Amino acid sequence: MGKPTGFLEYERLLPQKDAVESRKQHYKEFVNPYSDEQLNSQAARCMNCGIPFCHSGCPLGNVIPEFNDAVYDGKWEEAYQILSSTNNFPEFTGRICPAPCESACVLGINKNPVAIEEIEKHIIEIAYKKGYVKPHKSFLKTGKRVAVVGSGPSGLAAAAQLNKAGHEVVVYERDDKVGGLLRYGIPDFKLDKQVIDRRVAIMEESGIIFRTNAEVGNNVPAKELQEYDAVVLTGGSTIPRNLDIPGRELNGVHYAMEFLKQQNKRVGNSTIVDAEITATGKNVLVIGGGDTGSDCVGTSNRHGAKSVTQFELMPTPPQTRTSAMPWPSYPMVLKTTTSHEEGCQRHWSVSTKEFLGDEQGNLRAALVVDLEWETDQHGRPISFKEVEGSAREIPCELVTLAMGFLHPQHEGLLTQLGVQLDNRGNVQATESAYKTNLENVFVAGDMRRGQSLVVWAISEGRECARKVDEYLMGSSNLESKEAIFSQAV
Repeated sequence: MGKPTGFLEYERLLPQKDAVESRKQHYKEFVNPYSDEQLNSQAARCMNCGIPFCHSGCPLGNVIPEFNDAVYDGKWEEAYQILSSTNNFPEFTGRICPAPCESACVLGINKNPVAIEEIEKHIIEIAYKKGYVKPHKSFLKTGKRVAVVGSGPSGLAAAAQLNKAGHEVVVYERDDKVGGLLRYGIPDFKLDKQVIDRRVAIMEESGIIFRTNAEVGNNVPAKELQEYDAVVLTGGSTIPRNLDIPGRELNGVHYAMEFLKQQNKRVGNSTIVDAEITATGKNVLVIGGGDTGSDCVGTSNRHGAKSVTQFELMPTPPQTRTSAMPWPSYPMVLKTTTSHEEGCQRHWSVSTKEFLGDEQGNLRAALVVDLEWETDQHGRPISFKEVEGSAREIPCELVTLAMGFLHPQHEGLLTQLGVQLDNRGNVQATESAYKTNLENVFVAGDMRRGQSLVVWAISEGRECARKVDEYLMGSSNLESKEAIFSQAV
C-alpha cells in the first residue's frame, strides 16, 4: 500500500460541514471537500490487510484498496479507471450510499474504518475536473435495440452497460426529468441535481436516448415495446407502505414521497400539479426512522417547521455492534444523520393509534402509545405490548409516512405485459438471469429485489445488462417476440 503504517498514524476524519443554521437556509449540498493533505492521509489509512473484506461488503465489488493506493500516490486517472471499472456512478454512491463497504473494512474491527465513501466521491469529482470522464461511443454496433423502462440508478446502469456493448438503448421515464428516485426522492441538499444532469449529458453524448414524460402502460402503449429486441424493467419499488388507522383521510397526512417530490420539483422549477404540501410554521410528525424519514426531517427544517418529531416503532438501536451483528456484517446501530443534527425530537418504541382532526377535517394531533419490547438472547426485538397508561396526544399539523415501500406499481405496464409477480408483489425473475416469464423481458433493481440501496440498484442494473447482452448475442432471431407482446393491451 501507499503507506503501510498509515492506519497507525492517522485517525479517521470526515470533511467539514457548513454550520447548521447556515445550511438550513438553502437546499444546496453542504459537505465541504477534503484538502489535498487530508485526502492523502485518509487514503493512507487503507491497510495492507491481505483479505480486503470491503470487496464483499460492497455489492458492486469495488476494488477499494487499489484505488486508495492510487489516490495516495496522486495517480488520479488510474484511481478513476479502477473505480469506474466496477461502478458506473461514483458521484451518486459517494453521496447517498450507506457505505456497507466501510462496515466490512478490516480496520473497523478495532478502530474507525477507512473513509471509503468520501474518497470515492473525491475521485470522481477530480476525474470530472481533469476531463477523464468522457462519452463512450462504441465502434462496434450489434444492430440490437433495447428498451429500458425506468431511469433510476438501476435503469441508468443497465443503459450504460448495454450501450458500451454496442446495443442501441432507449430509456423511458414517466417523469419530466431523468433520474427516478435520485431526481424526485433524494433531497437536493444530499444530491445536487446538477450531478445527475452532468452524468445524463455524458450518457446522451454516448448515444443513449432518453424519453421523458413517457409512462409505458399509460401514455405510451406497452405494445410499443415489441419494437425492441429486449426490454429491461427498472421501475423501482414505488408503492409506499400505508398506516391504515382512523383519521388517515385527514388533510395533512401524506406519504413521505409526496412531500419530498414536491420540494425537489420546487428546487428544479418543475410544475407541481397537486395541492402544495409544506411544513412552514407547522408541528411536523415523521413516522418512520429510516433514510426517507431523515430526509423529511431535513426538508421540514428548511421549510421553517415549528417543530419536528420523528417516531419509530422499533426500540432504540444499540450504539455499537452486538453479538447479533458481528463484523463484517452491516450493523443495525443508531444512526444520527445531518438532518437530525439540524433539529429533531426522536422517539423509539412508539405506535401511532389514530390521527385526530378539527371540524374542518384538518389534522391537529396524533394519538400515540408507548411500546414495551421483548428481545431474544442477542437483544433482537421479537414482540411487543402496549404500555398501559401511556396513551397521549402529540400536536401536529403535518404527518409524513416514511415506513418504506411494498412493491412496484402493478397497474399499467406490469399488468399489460402479463409478467409474473412473486409473493411480495415484486416482478418474479430467475436469480441469476434476471429474466421474467416473458421471453425477452428482463427486470432489475427494486422492482425485482424489493426496496434496497442505491449501490444494489446499480449492481442489479449492471448484472442484468450482462444477461441481456448474452441473450441478444446468443440469438439472431426472436421469433416469439411478436407473440409475447400480442397480449399487451
